[in-house]
Amino acid sequence: MKAKDLSRELREGEGEFLKQRRGIVALGLAAAGSMGLIALYQMGILKHLPEPPIPGFDADKVDASDEAYAHLQMGDAFIGLGSYAATMALAAMGSKNRASTQPWIPLALLAKTGADAAQAARLTVDQWTKHKAFCFWCLLAAGATFAALPLAIPEALAALDTVRKKLD
Repeated sequence: MKAKDLSRELREGEGEFLKQRRGIVALGLAAAGSMGLIALYQMGILKHLPEPPIPGFDADKVDASDEAYAHLQMGDAFIGLGSYAATMALAAMGSKNRASTQPWIPLALLAKTGADAAQAARLTVDQWTKHKAFCFWCLLAAGATFAALPLAIPEALAALDTVRKKLD
């Protein structure tokens, strides 16, 4: 497919799971926005993460913890930004009929959103069990992550059907 045709199809097209793919991108951007705010804090650009004055919320405690800096010698928000960028790239990649022409992409997207949801669940549990506090921005990103997973399932099922037909 030519780039100009792909551009038009992704921007103006309908059907073939484009609505779900757009939803995954929008949710990924919401999660990435939260990670961006946390990244500003983890680099000292922001001195405090604002959040609602609700008991049990302490983003500063969670996002400044040893655990938040335990991987790759950087704040974990930067890892999250990269991860959300990869998920959004998988959602944006390919034509609207990619489930039949490139079934590996929707299958990879389902695997990635599943891994993202599992990681978000683990980190959410860790916030309370390890820090006895929640980070509002982390919970916002986790919610967007959980919401993206079911959006990836229908296209992945169609892709799986394509793979099965090719194997028969």
